[in-house]
Amino acid sequence: MRERGAALRTVVRPPIVTRSIWVALIVGTILNVINQGDRFAAGAPLDWGKLGLTYAVPFLVASFGAWSALASG
Repeated sequence: MRERGAALRTVVRPPIVTRSIWVALIVGTILNVINQGDRFAAGAPLDWGKLGLTYAVPFLVASFGAWSALASG
């Protein structure tokens, strides 16, 4: 259990958070173009809830991946 706490403290440090933000920006943008590109091209309003979740999920997945790698090893 102690390794998990140390891993969590490491995951919230700027280098890991910065990497997770970059992953979220790149993957989230690609997914938003796939999911809402037609709406954007047609001038229709975007679904802001979907937009936010599409960026939040890759951030959380990248952060969890860093945490699980650090906690297991």
